[in-house]
Amino acid sequence: MHTITILDRQRQREYTAQVPSDRYILEALEAQGIDLPFACRQGACTTCAVRIKAGQMEQSEAIGIGAELKSAGYGLICIGRAQSSLILETQDEDEVYELQFGRYFRKPKRRWFSLGLPLAED
Repeated sequence: MHTITILDRQRQREYTAQVPSDRYILEALEAQGIDLPFACRQGACTTCAVRIKAGQMEQSEAIGIGAELKSAGYGLICIGRAQSSLILETQDEDEVYELQFGRYFRKPKRRWFSLGLPLAED
């Protein structure tokens, strides 16, 4: 069992709970009535992203954040397991998504009107 402290930035709240090392953090927190953001539960999106302020989290199943973000202290609690006591801080999903995927999915600005192109055929 590990003590997990979650600093929920969006709601200005702090939660503390005991989480076993063999359960996903999000699942264990939900079982204790702690409601945090999530979407896919598969480690593919960034809705449940946290910043690891202290402690160790195993998250080998995370595909929604790469090695660079993991080494910068980011984690996904839907597939993360506590390896020690943790202090976690929720993050803005869009900010983490941009850090991870922005360079791949950034759309170029369109200049349809300045080129005089029709938007639809008449």
